[in-house]
Amino acid sequence: MISIYQALAELEKNNEPAALCTVTGSEGSTPRHVGSKMLVYPDGRFIGTVGGGDLEHRVLDEAWMSISDGQPRKLHYNMADPSRGDPGVCGGQVEVFVEPILPPPLLVIIGAGHVGKAVVHLAKWLGYRVAVNDDRMEFCTPESTPGADSYYPMTMDKLPEQIKIDKRTVLILTTRGSAVDAAGIAPLLDSAAAYIGIIGSKRRWATTVKALKEKGVSEDKIAKVHSPMGLELQAETPEEIAVSIMAEVMMIKDKGTGKSMKSSG
Repeated sequence: MISIYQALAELEKNNEPAALCTVTGSEGSTPRHVGSKMLVYPDGRFIGTVGGGDLEHRVLDEAWMSISDGQPRKLHYNMADPSRGDPGVCGGQVEVFVEPILPPPLLVIIGAGHVGKAVVHLAKWLGYRVAVNDDRMEFCTPESTPGADSYYPMTMDKLPEQIKIDKRTVLILTTRGSAVDAAGIAPLLDSAAAYIGIIGSKRRWATTVKALKEKGVSEDKIAKVHSPMGLELQAETPEEIAVSIMAEVMMIKDKGTGKSMKSSG
């Protein structure tokens, strides 16, 4: 069996999630000493142990919740009286720290034009894994759009078949027109993406909405889209527009207000 540290390296290499559970406190008689570790995978597998029995089952449950919500946990258990809900009879106390190990969130740029290229650069700098999609193969290459982690030369409606789009995924549509959006976005609206944004004017978005409704796409799904996307910065250049887009993504992710720091104090 590989060590926990080897497994952690594999997680980082493959951009996969898990939770690391570490015994951080131990008093009296307990199953495992301070520093004991268990690495828990989303599919139920785990490496190592923090004590076995009911204690371990409880920590496993907390680990899976931690992977899901991305929040760490500090757990405290008495090990004296199962009749009052304790997970054992050793007589001691144990603390376990559960730390979610999550890959960087994925940001998918759909449309590798001038703005798309600028978003690639900025999103990588902000720590995202970045994928590029364009139905024009010549635009969707490392040579044409450098800096991304992966490239998907295909129509956007095929993306859910190629990429796992989850609640940490950001979808940025910097496409070349409403017709492209209306033709391909419907499958993306069925995803759990944290953010879906489309570049363009209010008029362009109204045209897209009309086309989507004619296809039977519901109001609830259409309402997931931020368009025109970005914060109002009077941005003009591709680089400035990229800042506007990523500022809105950050604001929504971190529940910011978008207000001036001077006026929000």
